[in-house]
Amino acid sequence: MMNVTVENFDAEVVAASMQIPVLVDFWAPWCGPCKVIGPLLEKIETDYAGRFKLVKIDSDQEQELSQAFGIRSIPTCVLMIDGKPVDGFMGAVPESQIKAFLDKHVPAGDVLEAEVTGVAISDAPDANDPAAIREALHQAVLKNPDDEDARFDYIKLLLNAGEVDDAKVAFAPVIAKTALVRRFDSLQRWMNAIDFAMDNPDSTGAIATFEAKIAANKRDFEARFGKAQTLMAAREWTAAMDELLEILMRDKTWAEDRARKTFIAILDIIEPPKIKVADGQIPPVDPTVATYRRRLSSVVLS
Repeated sequence: MMNVTVENFDAEVVAASMQIPVLVDFWAPWCGPCKVIGPLLEKIETDYAGRFKLVKIDSDQEQELSQAFGIRSIPTCVLMIDGKPVDGFMGAVPESQIKAFLDKHVPAGDVLEAEVTGVAISDAPDANDPAAIREALHQAVLKNPDDEDARFDYIKLLLNAGEVDDAKVAFAPVIAKTALVRRFDSLQRWMNAIDFAMDNPDSTGAIATFEAKIAANKRDFEARFGKAQTLMAAREWTAAMDELLEILMRDKTWAEDRARKTFIAILDIIEPPKIKVADGQIPPVDPTVATYRRRLSSVVLS
């Protein structure tokens, strides 16, 4: 086990993961669960006899690294392979679960040169089997970390399942792409809405507060946007888009296009995944998407 800082991260994590999987344990001295899982991880590293490398990062001392990985709670463990994060988990999970997690990725026995991405997966999981679809997407991301479609669909699936922390771990490798890849920006906006709602856990009360402010001032765009974010976090997509349209009808470029970009983000999110289903067909586009695209065009171009 090695303590990693910004100074030695490239050598001890990125470069090392080109040769062997590296499990990064984000922790802090004050974290009770970290004190439970830390010794357990060290024991497992010994048990696996060189099949993976364990390193620790103090999230308080190395905030730059924590932010780069999108760490929001600890302990969080991220597995690095070939210089990139491929998977992770959060919390003080039991030994059996950690070993099951590792066994999906690390080479078996002494065969260190085994390809972690060489897992055969079906191109056509059963559309009625969510677990099969999830595994197919997960394996697609592992097989090709640069597959933007698979990563988008995998993260979207996790967010829809309420597995926000796992989604953020899967999103961490593409944070830098949000300015370049619109659908990654859309995922970021969804996660921002979820974070916003988590800071206001009484969603019913929050909606009522926003509506009272809107009733007092129909041009209170911050209140309208707050309501839209709360609805977005609750996956009440059409209601969120309706509120965003109310902003756009009054100010098309409010807050550097925040309403329009969030509206487009929702359209990206509610489209069905690109993965093929069992009969080999691409799922049809959600008709809501077409309807709201037309409504957006009507408002923006009017």
